[in-house]
Amino acid sequence: MSYSILIVDDSSVTRRVVRRSLEMAGLPLGEVIEAGNGIEALALLGKSWVDVVFADLNMPEMGGVELVRRMTKDPVLADIPVVVISSDRNAARRRELMRLGIRAYVSKPFRPEGLRDVVVDLLERGRKAS
Repeated sequence: MSYSILIVDDSSVTRRVVRRSLEMAGLPLGEVIEAGNGIEALALLGKSWVDVVFADLNMPEMGGVELVRRMTKDPVLADIPVVVISSDRNAARRRELMRLGIRAYVSKPFRPEGLRDVVVDLLERGRKAS
């Protein structure tokens, strides 16, 4: 089984780092697609199924918070786990994001093993809940 991943960040460098980290982590990757903001992400999600979304919070046009809000309101997208990758270490902000529907929060800087563990944990929890 391979994982399809969507990486959403306005920085192409950060998208490349996340992609490379996922590859280095030894995850069985299928399609890895990228978007520069939440609007692009929603358009891609309308065309492609993904197992996990990695999203930044602060992006132009539509940030990660609004992306999560829109995904949770869409019955087709609501069950796709969203993982926020951010340098914001504010605990209150993290709790707010969890209430909004994100499934995990990864702090920058991160290690490839940390991304792997999050993906495996989210997808195995999802299978057990089914």
